[in-house]
Amino acid sequence: MTFRDATVIVGVASLLAGLVTPVARAQQASGPVKVVQLTGLVGVKDNAKGTLSVENGQLYFVHGKASSDVSASSIQDVVTGADSQRAVGGTVGLMSMAAPYGGGRVLSLFRTKIDTLTVKYRDADGGLHGAIFTMPVGTAEVIKKELVAQGAHTTAPGEPTPAAGPSSSPNKEQKR
Repeated sequence: MTFRDATVIVGVASLLAGLVTPVARAQQASGPVKVVQLTGLVGVKDNAKGTLSVENGQLYFVHGKASSDVSASSIQDVVTGADSQRAVGGTVGLMSMAAPYGGGRVLSLFRTKIDTLTVKYRDADGGLHGAIFTMPVGTAEVIKKELVAQGAHTTAPGEPTPAAGPSSSPNKEQKR
């Protein structure tokens, strides 16, 4: 193996590692966060891209020229989660499936991590709704804390403390 071959291999490995390794930047500053509203907001199409912010007791989702808001006091539950999505999607991801010898299927293995935010709320007429958002890693928990601070409710306040022993786990079945 020549020096040039080794350099090419290291370069390709670095490129692939960059695709696989998620960029975990915690969003510490409050302000608009780029999100995708998967479903749930009244008057907003599914998979709409926009910005999400919490201001003056309201959760604001702005997409294009339109906006939608939900009062924090009407939010009955806020839940965060972690997920992943394909790193290479759309037309390029679809066309890569035609690569010979299954080479395009390798691209589907590369995934990026994302946060999810699920909000259950009641509208002015008392109707129950839910909205699901995806956003960059580290931002969902910040938005959840802002919503709870401004009057939203949650059934999952946070992670269990490490001091809690295995006997206090609510999922463990107790023997009689």
